Amino acid sequence: MPSPVRSAVLARSFAGKWALVTGASAGIGEALALDLAASGAHLVLTARRVERLEALAARVRADYGVESRVVPADLALPEAPRQLYEATEGAGLPIDILINNAGFGYLGKFEKGSLDWDRKMVDLNCAAVVHLTHLFLPRMIERKRGHIMIVASTASFQPVPYMATYAATKAFDRFLSEALAAEVRPHGVNVSALCPGPTESEFGQVAGVRKDFFRGSQTAELVARKGLLALVAGEPESLPAFSGAATVFFTRFLPRNAVTGLVEKIFRKSGAV
Repeated sequence: MPSPVRSAVLARSFAGKWALVTGASAGIGEALALDLAASGAHLVLTARRVERLEALAARVRADYGVESRVVPADLALPEAPRQLYEATEGAGLPIDILINNAGFGYLGKFEKGSLDWDRKMVDLNCAAVVHLTHLFLPRMIERKRGHIMIVASTASFQPVPYMATYAATKAFDRFLSEALAAEVRPHGVNVSALCPGPTESEFGQVAGVRKDFFRGSQTAELVARKGLLALVAGEPESLPAFSGAATVFFTRFLPRNAVTGLVEKIFRKSGAV
């Protein structure tokens, strides 16, 4: 059960404000939406799976008494971010909380993967994040308030063989987030990169990972809560799991090629690729 103190911290920052959550139909995105609603935020939910979004919208209205709207979109398409903007800020609905969560990965040998899949991954994980942030950030600066979360990964801290494109996209996301955090903090806007490790979600299924490969995964609820607390605290990045934070800390003292080589051996010998 969430700590009452922590819940109050989130409520002070989010109650009565509108949040746009991308990739809200499952996993971390759904958990973030539920935590925001529990904190009193109204929600605009977007993803491709309309039925799941409608069910989530009905749930938060019933359980938390907040407003919720569904705007289906495939953010891998270049026109989708503008459509989301027009449906919200363009229609007079101020978005004070932007959650850039939509994304996916792939586990496998780079040369055997689909070029179209890799390009779509870059479009969704990177281009859509840049586009949405470009659209919504100026209005937050004008209002001198706002929160932007960019969901990265512990994979953003080093190259990851057999997840080469995914790790590269998440490194892009983390660097973008940390740079923006420094730029816009004087304007009253917080930007934070959420960097989860293996999490109980549909990520592994989409990425082609065996169900038992990431044993001991953290829950999406834990990741969401810690990420939101870091966001309101103005922390430029959040590593929700102790194991992930410890791994990132210790790998900083090792040559990058040594870490990359070790990861390659782990994946190859595990039979995952």
